Amino acid sequence: MDEMAIEVNGEHLMLDAAGALWWPSESTLVFADLHFEKGSSYARTGQLLPPYDTRTTLNRMARLVACHRPSRIIALGDSFHDREAAERLDDHERGALEAMAKAAEWIWIEGNHDPVLPVWLGGRVASEIAIGGLLFRHEPSASHVKGEIAGHLHPCKSVTQRGHTLRRRCFASDGRRVVLPAFGAYAGGLDVEDLALRSLFADAFRAYVLGAKRVYAVAA
Repeated sequence: MDEMAIEVNGEHLMLDAAGALWWPSESTLVFADLHFEKGSSYARTGQLLPPYDTRTTLNRMARLVACHRPSRIIALGDSFHDREAAERLDDHERGALEAMAKAAEWIWIEGNHDPVLPVWLGGRVASEIAIGGLLFRHEPSASHVKGEIAGHLHPCKSVTQRGHTLRRRCFASDGRRVVLPAFGAYAGGLDVEDLALRSLFADAFRAYVLGAKRVYAVAA
């Protein structure tokens, strides 16, 4: 099983092991923190990384789009790592993104890394958007907002098994709101035990840890 079902503010959602959220009743696929061109951004400051993060992220996105065939795709902000990142896409990457954009209605949520998105992307740009019982935004609110779907914090969880500790990306949810893991290949992570994440939940919450083929629910 590569997906786990949860309920958030009365809406039935699926957490995909790839790190995206699928909302079947609205045919909506949600990605957080794609951070396209983070590698090239680091290279400009002398921190050299393999320059394939954008293509890797796009390929993973394309597989999920082909699997779910969504009518709507929402990107929860920080889709590009900096203001000039979109201009550094090569022709193949730009073509792949444009092809996915034509396959569904796109909603781009503004992030702190990309407050201004390029016109050629198409789709709709918003600071936040409410659909049904859910509210999609980049940064989680400090107040306990029911139905909030956000990113920004890149949650992850350390899991120890058979003497080995692994640090994995995860969803964090208490049934009222969800914080999505970063989907970008080079995006980092913040442990769910960090106060910045724990404080978002009034009561106990769970980390939904991404495994190779399935999602594992772990008490946080």
